[in-house]
Amino acid sequence: MTYVPMTARSRHEDHRAATPLELFFDLCFVVAIAQAGARLVHSLAEGHPGTGVIGYFFVFFGVWWAWMNFTWFASAYDCDDVPYRIATLVQIAGVLVYAAGVSRAFDDNDWVVAVIGYLIMRVALTAQWLRAAAGESGPARRAAFTYAAGLVVCQAGWVALLFAPEDSRRWLFLVLVVAELFVPVVAERGHQTPWHAHHIAERYGLFTIIVLGETIAASTVAVKSALDEHEALGELLPIAAGGLLIVFAAWWIYFAVPMHTRLNSNRDAIPWGYGHLLIFLAGAAIGAGIEVAVEHAVGKAHISQPAANAAVTVPSALFLLMVWLLHSRYFKRGPAQQLVLPLSAAALLACTWAGPYAVLWAGLVATLTVVVGQTLAVRGPGARGATG
Repeated sequence: MTYVPMTARSRHEDHRAATPLELFFDLCFVVAIAQAGARLVHSLAEGHPGTGVIGYFFVFFGVWWAWMNFTWFASAYDCDDVPYRIATLVQIAGVLVYAAGVSRAFDDNDWVVAVIGYLIMRVALTAQWLRAAAGESGPARRAAFTYAAGLVVCQAGWVALLFAPEDSRRWLFLVLVVAELFVPVVAERGHQTPWHAHHIAERYGLFTIIVLGETIAASTVAVKSALDEHEALGELLPIAAGGLLIVFAAWWIYFAVPMHTRLNSNRDAIPWGYGHLLIFLAGAAIGAGIEVAVEHAVGKAHISQPAANAAVTVPSALFLLMVWLLHSRYFKRGPAQQLVLPLSAAALLACTWAGPYAVLWAGLVATLTVVVGQTLAVRGPGARGATG
């Protein structure tokens, strides 16, 4: 359609699913995720975990928040006409510019290119919210204007960050992160935008698949490169097998429960949506960790064996804990089911000290987690769906 008035979509719309445009938008984030992961690998392999983790968090927050802004708006106001598609194209362009600036932001604390990318995205998204406000009235109109104003104020803060002293930028970054997170809380206080629970749950699931897919892609490239250069099949095969088991178990556990049934209001949805930052971050970091383990196996990483192992086990454990905290625990019945994921996370961390076979042992622990969870779900009372 060339043009249609942008009006709110129904929260109870039947058969609401992700659109091809949304899927295309998600794919464009693969570039930014890959850039962040590559810089994390370099930092960890060189023995700078503190700097690496902090830089990874900062650049990944930008990726996640840009995706969040688009996803929740689209769930409420996607009208799929020509202006909407053009605005989405502009946002995609901003994402790609942001991705181009990830290495500078990570390595040199130079955020110029990244902020320009965000500015491009924000111009388009602000126009979208103003267009939504034009089609609304009353509290819904005020909420849309609040979103637009919040975007402008926060973006002005990011631009001002470029002129701040370099040694204070990371602390000011955290202040701006808090400001960004408060915009939806304030905007939704008087009116809940009509996001669709099933649609939102599907969108988050699709992005989880993207970060896990990026993990598999990065791991495959790392193993191939190591084989081409060193032909160390005996050292690499356990890492590859364990990594694949971890990723497959992570997928199984995440999709074990129908999360959309709990997203009834902003009180449930906002903490759930924000908490996914750590799920996405950990999911992508597993791939970076596998790359570090591969580099250590062929003698290219300047770190100890436990440090290389921790690059895999820590994000894997974090992934399981966050999935349990955000949604699996609501579908568990009894202490046995509730303890599966926390105990598995502890077991994954223990694998850190399993020597050169740590990744394989971690993969076996992840697989056992699925088996135990599935068994308890089938046999336990009232535990339907709690298979992770």
